Amino acid sequence: MTFDDGQIIDLPSGGAATLPEKLEAARAETRPGRGASPVPPVSFSGPLIVCESLVKIYKVADLEVVALQGLDLIVEQGEFIALVGASGSGKSTLMSILGGLDEPSAGRAVVAGHLLSQMGPAERTRYRRGVVGFVWQQTAKNLLPYLTARENIELPMLLEGMGRAEQRTRADELLALVGLSDRADHKPAQLSGGQQQRVAIAVSLANRPSLLLADEPTGELDTATAGEVFALLRAINHDLGLTIVVVTHDPLVSEQVSRTVAMRDGRTSTETLRRRATNESGDHHVIAEEYAVLDRVGRLQLPRAHVEALGLEHRVRLALEEDHIGVWPDRDGALDGDGDRDGEAPA
Repeated sequence: MTFDDGQIIDLPSGGAATLPEKLEAARAETRPGRGASPVPPVSFSGPLIVCESLVKIYKVADLEVVALQGLDLIVEQGEFIALVGASGSGKSTLMSILGGLDEPSAGRAVVAGHLLSQMGPAERTRYRRGVVGFVWQQTAKNLLPYLTARENIELPMLLEGMGRAEQRTRADELLALVGLSDRADHKPAQLSGGQQQRVAIAVSLANRPSLLLADEPTGELDTATAGEVFALLRAINHDLGLTIVVVTHDPLVSEQVSRTVAMRDGRTSTETLRRRATNESGDHHVIAEEYAVLDRVGRLQLPRAHVEALGLEHRVRLALEEDHIGVWPDRDGALDGDGDRDGEAPA
């Protein structure tokens, strides 16, 4: 476990029934005067997340892999959105940048007033502890197996230097919030998969973050349990006003949020907005409308199904109408240097 001054604190590999002495020593490392302190609050207004022309390039041997290609994204405070896309679309890279786990190569990313590209190692560590909460698909990344549910929730607060009494009170509140007060003294191996993910959600909320990032939080759960976990996330979003961004491949999950952002080739390509409506009989139903995303320089990605249906490739013809833009395939070819259509002999 790395602290703000770069020191590594080794956590024991197992066998402790309560918080081990080394964790108490870790708490001493985070007290004032040792270089670690909670991330200072930043005054900001407007969206919680703003990404502008975000670029991320990875070097693999002699190759450069462009994971993000000028991505734009805005997430308002209190929103609950899903990021979807095929493998390699850039969504996991985006999550890593928003979580302070990676840095953009170019562009601008701001979360809760924090400009991510300008944070040093110490500030980045404090940002990860206090501004964002994480829930991962794999239980091993969420919970320490030798700690009980309560102790796992107390750990982030311990590392922030919070008093023991306040830790216990906060942990018990969060256990009640996720419906696991009766499992406080159980270790992860004694909990079901759904219960483990609920404890992980409680851990992510321990230090009252501004943003919750969840990477496939229901990916290893059956359908019924996944529904329960997702219902908990919706309740947290509604009751606490917490902004939540979920990465998922599950269409059933993505349909339960108010906005689904689809990514393709390192950019946002489409957004699906959902709203509730009432018909003449008084029945409630959900209306979903899909939109193409227009970025800051006027680029948009047409849905792949539309491109294939019309045979669009290379270049297209555009026509500005009164209230829309028409797009047509270039079936007639283009004029060559002689003023003739490509492939035609001069007259």
